[in-house]
Amino acid sequence: MNHIDIDVIQKINDTSTARTFLGDRITFSPLLEQAFELACGAHEGQFRKSGEPYVVHPVLVASIVAELTGDEAMVIAALLHDVVEDTAITIEEIGFEFGADVAHLVEGLTKIDSIRDSELIPSHSDQKLVVSALTFRKMLLASIEDVRVLVVKLCDRLHNMLTLDALTQAKQHRIAEETLVVYAPIAHRLGISFLKNLLEDLSFRYLFEEDKKAISLYLAENFRSINERLHEFCDKLTQIFLSNGMFQEDFEILSRVKHDYSIYLKMQRKGISIDEILDLLAVRILVKTPVDCYKVFGLVHLNFQPLSARFKDYIAIPKENGYQTLHTTVFDESAIFEVQIRTVEMHETAELGVAAHWKYKSGGNNAISLDWLHNLQYQNESVEAFYELIKNDLYSEDITVFSPKGKAFTLPRGAVCLDFAYAIHSEVGDSAEGCLLNKEKASLLSELHNGDVVRIVNAPDGKKITRCTWIDTVKTSRAKSSMRANCNGRIRAIDNESGINILSCVLRLNAARVYEIVERGEFLDQWYRIPRELDFFKEVLNKIKEEMQESSRFGAFWTRDRFKLKSYLFGSVEVLSNHTVSDAVFDYCCHPKSGDEIVAFFQDAKAHVHHKMCKHAGSMIETHHDMVFVQWKQQTFSRYHLIISMANSKGSLADMLTFMAKIDLEINSIELGKSKSDHTQYCEMEFQTLERDINKLRSKLDKKGKIIQFFRTDDAYRSQG
Repeated sequence: MNHIDIDVIQKINDTSTARTFLGDRITFSPLLEQAFELACGAHEGQFRKSGEPYVVHPVLVASIVAELTGDEAMVIAALLHDVVEDTAITIEEIGFEFGADVAHLVEGLTKIDSIRDSELIPSHSDQKLVVSALTFRKMLLASIEDVRVLVVKLCDRLHNMLTLDALTQAKQHRIAEETLVVYAPIAHRLGISFLKNLLEDLSFRYLFEEDKKAISLYLAENFRSINERLHEFCDKLTQIFLSNGMFQEDFEILSRVKHDYSIYLKMQRKGISIDEILDLLAVRILVKTPVDCYKVFGLVHLNFQPLSARFKDYIAIPKENGYQTLHTTVFDESAIFEVQIRTVEMHETAELGVAAHWKYKSGGNNAISLDWLHNLQYQNESVEAFYELIKNDLYSEDITVFSPKGKAFTLPRGAVCLDFAYAIHSEVGDSAEGCLLNKEKASLLSELHNGDVVRIVNAPDGKKITRCTWIDTVKTSRAKSSMRANCNGRIRAIDNESGINILSCVLRLNAARVYEIVERGEFLDQWYRIPRELDFFKEVLNKIKEEMQESSRFGAFWTRDRFKLKSYLFGSVEVLSNHTVSDAVFDYCCHPKSGDEIVAFFQDAKAHVHHKMCKHAGSMIETHHDMVFVQWKQQTFSRYHLIISMANSKGSLADMLTFMAKIDLEINSIELGKSKSDHTQYCEMEFQTLERDINKLRSKLDKKGKIIQFFRTDDAYRSQG
């Protein structure tokens, strides 16, 4: 990480060194000195599980905040963030000594702990944490109105994660799970990518220890070749830019390997091994202006074969958190690189997110510059030529390559070694695990050139290797169709087992008994359709019910309406089951995205949704865990604006938010203010829900206070109330 040395932080365990570390990051003003002395005095005699003085923790949290933001009020709040909860000092005293702004931040940090205590299941519980952690995250985002509070809390959590080794394994796992479900997504929403990546990787280490070791071992064993490939690619880029009129000071190239948790997620979502990940290697190119981004982008694509389907323009259309960068993926000989192109300012925003506002005093303006749209017409011919090429077939010419025995094969330009394997025979392509290109070991994705001699190395016993993520990288239709058939076969096998498990859960019978029932029915070899097609699933259920009702032994049992499916909607997911389903949650082991192939397991009255290719899901499918039918559901939300008067008492807002969560209202914004009487307070918010009947909503919300104003923002004239 460019901003602060994590290894140094982990070695600091005394107050004096911690103070020096903080002083290197922010000038000690009299007020900051006073805050430091107060923290030392308040925590005197307190020690962490590791044995170090407790005050080292807030000082190092303050150091991270100082490096990240340079904002004195936030640094002081970090120093004092545990004082109110752990000592006799009050918020009022902090306000008197350090001002209302610091008191406001410390109060917000204290509030997070109180919400956590009320929403998160206790550490001694063996209930799955992810469910309550999702509620905790939603409450935080809805009720913490000052983003600075969240930034300080993220820094606090980062230091906690750096010192987890002193805790028991159970607590390590619990805190890591909470970090991955709650804090890393908040860092992502705030656009602080380096914090998000660190929190994810630190959590990953404790939650998936074996997977972490395997990835680390692969990267260590391949360290030399990885660095050589990165260095060579960066050298080529430099020479290309210099030979096209750019100067050394006009650009900077940063190289890296993807961070561990992102590698793991790609493996889980796509059901692949680490050596199948296409964009393991990555470079960032920093330039001066947005126009330069597009010029560099053109030069990269003109000199390296692009995977055109993987191009994303976040400069023209930034992400919601202000992130702006051009993304593309290109081949360079036997390696594939993800290339990100951005200006220096975009880089700081991408790394620091909202924190860049305080760090660089930019006023927080993330307005998108459209200058490049007006200036693009003045770019040189090569850039225009590139865009013309992208519209057409980039690879119209043919090449000729040879087998070791001299047999010639004609392939399209841009074909890779795996295309050659499938050109020999589909079985050779299916079992290919490596190759020799001109007698040297090479990747199956190495691009071929005229006259190359290729030898394919096959897996022992002709074992078929499924590579679903490589379909877009091969050039020949033969390779694409064979690989697609393999992937469809793999999905079908997963669906076969899932279909049995879903029926097993509905019928309350073990898998072996369900196999017997299905195999003698007319739907033999079609149960793979059960997880895919709702109508077919219902048809199978009805047929089984009819057959069983005809049996005198089962007649009375099956005539009860015990197997009628009920639909449950949770956000964009629909679950169908004859069991009561209280919620649908997405496990952090694979994080399926909207539209992905998904499966769901029934546990503790909840549907736990996984990506269909997730290896953890695969293990549960094989061992016949209870499963339910799940599908993505397009939904139309209605948006509402509400002003409500509530009692001005402690916990009233938390009570209101909990109530709204229970009736499935998703809060978009919230603001709290006192009335003149001081006995009531006004809460103004905007939320969305699937409920379109405003009168039904009003009757529910009337129970929580006096409604001052309530209307549909997407139909304000008709729906005002």
